[in-house]
Amino acid sequence: MGKTDLLIPAERIERSILLIRGQKVMLDSDLAELYGVPTKALNQAVKRNSERFPSDFMFRLNVAEKRDVVTNCDHLTRLKYSPALPNAFTEHGVVMLANVLNSKRAIQASVQVVRAFIRLRQVLASHAELAGKLDALEKKYDSQFKNVFEAIRRLMVPPVPARRRIGFGVKERVDLVSQGSRPGLTSGRLV
Repeated sequence: MGKTDLLIPAERIERSILLIRGQKVMLDSDLAELYGVPTKALNQAVKRNSERFPSDFMFRLNVAEKRDVVTNCDHLTRLKYSPALPNAFTEHGVVMLANVLNSKRAIQASVQVVRAFIRLRQVLASHAELAGKLDALEKKYDSQFKNVFEAIRRLMVPPVPARRRIGFGVKERVDLVSQGSRPGLTSGRLV
């Protein structure tokens, strides 16, 4: 198995990794899609092997978490009207799930998912490392480059997209009535 055996693009896997309860997780529906099994079959396998999935490997979302996930993730809109609460699997839960399913595709997908978790961890670590280096430089060259460091910090924060207002805009109008005159009238007579 080489790089040509990739099942799903890495971006798709990385997009499925969510931050819930302070943990990076993937939902059962995304994993079922990756592993090529129905979500119901995946959850049945988890129930049959519940001792392999302690709370630090898997947890069930509550109603508020499910609503937030459906609202924020476009690819999860199919969960909106599902009566079942989805399961969330941590990195270790994903590996255990591949062992429980025990199919060739599940094992290949599991390797890809673990690699995506590792890449995500490396990106976060490099971001933290960069922030630490900036702090050290800022202390060293405090007053000389204060403006430069502030500009760099502003660039590190992702921009909030400006929402374009829709509909008709009303321009501010000058209220001439309150000023004592009306357009077209002079001393109560039409001009």
